[in-house]
Amino acid sequence: MRQQFVHAEPALPPLSANRLLEQVRERVRYLHFSLRTEEAYLYWIKAFILFHGKRHPRDMGMAEIEAFLTHLANDRLVAAATHKQALSALVFLYGKVLGHDVPWLQNVGRPKSAPKLPVVLTPAEVTQVLSALDTRYRLIGQLLYGTGMRLMEGLRLRVKDIDFGHGAIVVRDGKGGKDRTVMLPDRLAGELRAQIARSSMLWELDRGANRAGVWLPTALEAKYPKLGQSLGWQWLFPSDELSVCPRSGVERRHHVLDKTFQRAFKRAVGLANLVKPATPHTLRHSFATHLLQARYDIRTVQELLGHSDVATTMIYTHVLKIGGGGVQSPLDVL
Repeated sequence: MRQQFVHAEPALPPLSANRLLEQVRERVRYLHFSLRTEEAYLYWIKAFILFHGKRHPRDMGMAEIEAFLTHLANDRLVAAATHKQALSALVFLYGKVLGHDVPWLQNVGRPKSAPKLPVVLTPAEVTQVLSALDTRYRLIGQLLYGTGMRLMEGLRLRVKDIDFGHGAIVVRDGKGGKDRTVMLPDRLAGELRAQIARSSMLWELDRGANRAGVWLPTALEAKYPKLGQSLGWQWLFPSDELSVCPRSGVERRHHVLDKTFQRAFKRAVGLANLVKPATPHTLRHSFATHLLQARYDIRTVQELLGHSDVATTMIYTHVLKIGGGGVQSPLDVL
C-alpha cells in the first residue's frame, strides 16, 4: 500500500517579545507581511481588546469574537471588506501569535460582498482632472491612467523600471507579489526622462550629505550594502522631504506618499467640478474601460491590469455598450 503523507505547516519560531502587540509585530515581520497589513492587524487587535475592557485575548474565545464582529457590522456599519479584514486579524492573532488551534473561527459568519460597478470617467473628464492636478503630481496621474497601474504600483516605481528601449514599464511586486509589464505611453517619454533627471539630482544631494541609501526589499540591503546607493534603485517619484522608516528607524528619502497624491487628486476633482466620486483608482478603472471601448481583447486588458482571473476584468464590460450590453432602450425608437 502506498504511504500517504499529510502536509504540515512549518512550525514558527518562538517569540522573543513579551508584550502582545510587540509579538504581533514580530510575527508579521517574520512572515514578511507588508507594513500596511501590520498596521491594519494591530488596529483591529487593539480594537478587539478595548471592546472587551482590555481583557487578554487568551482569556477570550468564539463568543467574544462574534460579539466584536457583530458590533462592527450592526453598530459601526463597516463594509463587508472591512469586516473580513478584522476577522483576518483575529485569525492571525490566535493562530500565528497565541498558537491556538482555532478551527471554530472558520464557523464565524462572514458577510458577503455585493459586486459594485466601478466609477469610470469619460476621456473628457480624465482630461479635466489631469489638467487640474497639481503639476508636481500630474505625471503620476498621467501614468496611472496611461498604464492602468494601481496607485502604490506607480509610486513605488524605481528608475530602473523604466525601459525606454522597449517602450515598457516593469511593475515590480504588484498585488499578490507578482511582476508584470505595461506599456510606456509615447507622449510621456520626455516627461519621464525629465523626472529621472530630477530623481538623479536628489540622489546626488543625498550622496553628498552621506545619507542612507534608498529602502530595498527583502534582504537585498544586507546582501548588497551599496545597492541602495545606486541610481537605478532610486525612486522615480522621490519625496521632497526625508522621513524615518517605521521599521528600521533609519532616516532616508522615501517616495511620494499615497495620502499626499490622494489629497492632490481630490482637489483636482473639485476644481474640475465633477460630481462622480472619483479617486486615484478611478484612473485605473477608466484605463480598462477605454481599452475595451477601443475593442482591445479582454485577455490583453486582463494581463495589463495584472488580474489573476478574467472574471475580475469582466466587471468593466458592464459599464459598456458591448455585445449583449448594447441593448437599445425602446424609448429611443419611439
